[in-house]
Amino acid sequence: MTLHRSAEERARAGRAARKRLSRSSHAAWIPSADRPDPVSILRRQDAGRIPELLPLRYARMAASPAAFLRGAPAVTAADLAAVPHSGLVVQLCGDAHLLNFGLYASPERPRVFDIGDLDETLPGPFEWDVKRLAASVAVTALDNGHDGRAARRSVLASVLAYRRMVRRLAGLGELAAWYERVDIRGMPSPLPHGRGAGSGRSAPPDTELPPLGRLTEVVAGRRRFVPHPPLLEPAGDTDRSVLLKVFADHRSTLGGERRRLLDRFHAVGVARTATGVAGVGIRGFVVLLEGRDVDDVLFLRFAQARASVLEAHLGPGPHPHAGRRVVAGRRLLQAEEDLFAGWVTGPLGRHFSWHRLRDVRGPAEVPAMAPGPLRRYAALCGAALGRGHARSGDRIALAAYLGGGDVFDRAVCDFAMRYADRASADHAALLAALAAGTPTAAAGPGGPGPALPDLLTRR
Repeated sequence: MTLHRSAEERARAGRAARKRLSRSSHAAWIPSADRPDPVSILRRQDAGRIPELLPLRYARMAASPAAFLRGAPAVTAADLAAVPHSGLVVQLCGDAHLLNFGLYASPERPRVFDIGDLDETLPGPFEWDVKRLAASVAVTALDNGHDGRAARRSVLASVLAYRRMVRRLAGLGELAAWYERVDIRGMPSPLPHGRGAGSGRSAPPDTELPPLGRLTEVVAGRRRFVPHPPLLEPAGDTDRSVLLKVFADHRSTLGGERRRLLDRFHAVGVARTATGVAGVGIRGFVVLLEGRDVDDVLFLRFAQARASVLEAHLGPGPHPHAGRRVVAGRRLLQAEEDLFAGWVTGPLGRHFSWHRLRDVRGPAEVPAMAPGPLRRYAALCGAALGRGHARSGDRIALAAYLGGGDVFDRAVCDFAMRYADRASADHAALLAALAAGTPTAAAGPGGPGPALPDLLTRR
């Protein structure tokens, strides 16, 4: 992106991109005859993961087509890489789906609706994120029992909100666009767990941590983690000892004033995590820190960072260290700056990233949403993605490419509905593979996980 051009020059560059890839052409997607087998792609990703957790990963993906799509960003990346792209580069989330957005809250800061997991972030063509989000909306709507017309309306709402956000920010000055926040007044009301109005199936078991207030308890004046297997379990002594040493190294990636603030906390607990779907089997921990007293707590998430699934198609990004790649993506895409985000090289040369763990509200009830709430929620996700792309790419060129009409919106909607059929077929292929015993799934997506040995120093 060239920033020292006039606004008109940047807009011309965006309109010129239509000659490389017209907006209407985004509708086309037909699987090629040599399309890689999706289960094979997933199996290749098993390398380097914790073997005992792989059955849990596949059990969660088997729950529904939407769960499969959520756990298969590598499959989507391969499909999108097989078709032409616009050449308009932004910082991609790399895993834009409905359950990767939420309302992030903390006691000392305003609530912010934003993108969450950025493990796959990398610079790339903007439409890859938009199409993955749109496909997620379509698959979720159909999973929830919505008819095709309702599903299309939800998809269109997400893409329209994306386009409107980018175009609005294109008209603002640099600082105003950078500090933009998503208006959360359209946030749907919380729905109860289980079968929601209009849902065609029960919501799958939780794959996310409970609210932070339920993660710990105070016993005899000391705060400690409350086990929530398999989502969160206290770490063994070796993992705890090694992690606290690595934690000290992480300080070097923070500015002086942030190190000073972090030094006012001390670590009192470490727990292993197995959350989400795509990331199950990748080493992850939560560190509990206390400040002035037992009620002044801070949670830091420590996660292994591997090569992005996008790198196989786009090449390596500007950051050789995978943890730094994740942190750089966070700083570009997320509206709320994380004071403690950092990266470090851990035992056996593995890369890790750190970030603050905050309460999230919003995505847990998506598998039970009726058409109206889902449509509003999809629009919020589209707006948040548009804000991140406008901040990390050339928003003026991007706005000019998208245009003021709905050509792009309708084309991406057509793609999403086609891709929803593909995701259902891929999910069926996974079920068939599981029935044949390769790969192996756990008895259920929830329930206690296996007893794990120390993970940080394990090959």
